[in-house]
Amino acid sequence: MKNMTSGDPLRLIWSFAVPLLLGNLLQQTYNMMDAAIVGRFLGPMALAGVGATSSVQFLVLGFCIGICAGFGIPFATFFGADRPDRMRRSIFNAAVMAVVASVVITVTVCILCGGIVRMLHIPDNIYGSAHTYLFIIFLGIPFTIFYNFLSSMMRAIGDSRTPFIFLAVSTVLNIILDLLFIVVLDRGVAGAAAATVMSQGTSAVLCFVYIRRHQPVIRLTKEDMVLTREDIVRHLVMSVPMGLQYSITAIGTMVMQTANNSLGDVYISAFTAGSRIKQLSMSPFDALATGVSVFCSQNLGAGNVKRAKEGMIKGLISGMAIGTVFGLILMRFGRVLSTLFIEDIPENTAILDASGKYLFCLGIFGWAIAMLNISRMSVQGLGYSGLAIFSGVIEMIARIVVAFAFVPLYGFTAICFSDQTAWVCADLYVFPLSLICIRKAAKRLGHDQPT
Repeated sequence: MKNMTSGDPLRLIWSFAVPLLLGNLLQQTYNMMDAAIVGRFLGPMALAGVGATSSVQFLVLGFCIGICAGFGIPFATFFGADRPDRMRRSIFNAAVMAVVASVVITVTVCILCGGIVRMLHIPDNIYGSAHTYLFIIFLGIPFTIFYNFLSSMMRAIGDSRTPFIFLAVSTVLNIILDLLFIVVLDRGVAGAAAATVMSQGTSAVLCFVYIRRHQPVIRLTKEDMVLTREDIVRHLVMSVPMGLQYSITAIGTMVMQTANNSLGDVYISAFTAGSRIKQLSMSPFDALATGVSVFCSQNLGAGNVKRAKEGMIKGLISGMAIGTVFGLILMRFGRVLSTLFIEDIPENTAILDASGKYLFCLGIFGWAIAMLNISRMSVQGLGYSGLAIFSGVIEMIARIVVAFAFVPLYGFTAICFSDQTAWVCADLYVFPLSLICIRKAAKRLGHDQPT
């Protein structure tokens, strides 16, 4: 456990964020290994099939991850307030909601899977691969919710190290299963998807066993298992906006990916390779933003809003500096990094050039995604998820405008600047909002604390 209500804010945030960062990198390794092995052993068209539905995966899985992150905010607030009994009751209510959500979401998206793939205007030559991969990933949604819910419990009490360790184990398993299913058993993209689902399930089970054996403060007893309207409403208020924020952002990404799919196989493969590297490069900002969010939640629970603001500002400055450095790396080595997924041979030159261009343009705005993630997660950690959701709406609108107004005119060049347009537009809203929410939290302190 790690209590963040005393000590140097930036040191505490980074000590929490580093294991989370390593975990995020490992989580991205799931997708990267799928893409690398598929691209190398099955070819660019199979890689395009795996990547052509990535925006839909982000929409659905992002909603699941978002609601689990939302569940964790009341956990952290009660922990900071030194009320473990209320935290455990809150955990039980959230767990019931997570089970219901996993069943409803899995059944719904599996039924709609075929229609979703057709909606993306995926070329006929990769339709089968795209549908197979997406359907199997959807079947693994309960594992995604299970792992992220248990992780949010541990992170709420300051333990980001244990989820990382279990994710490391499952990542190694994912690599082994990828090679087994694709190379040895020749199961194609279905094998890649199955490897990801099985590995995610393993990390979830390991988290559950560890909590039962080693974390009594979040281990439920019969006395904690009481459903209350108060807790359900609180979790709905925190989790649904966070889940919708991911999904709303993903809608814009889906529109953008649909526009990119219409440009042909070369740009689908290039966008897939570039997106994998983009996701990996964004891991530090996601980890740091989560650390800042937990820091804000715990200190809000402890009644110290001034300290929460200090952690937010220091985290923001740190994140933007890292974003600048990572941006320079993408600008210089984007094409080289793309060869992780696409073999550097003459017939793939156009794909690699397009992927390198995409990453170069992305690198120019590395600071913008750092500002967006940290400001948004700070707002959520302070209990204003309903306001933070509008940053996702702004991102969605910006991507849709680029897709319909600029892709027809400028083609893949417009795709290369779609994310950056969304980030900067959302920053103009969410950064000032984070400062406003700090003031709002200070005013409500002592009058609207959780009971």
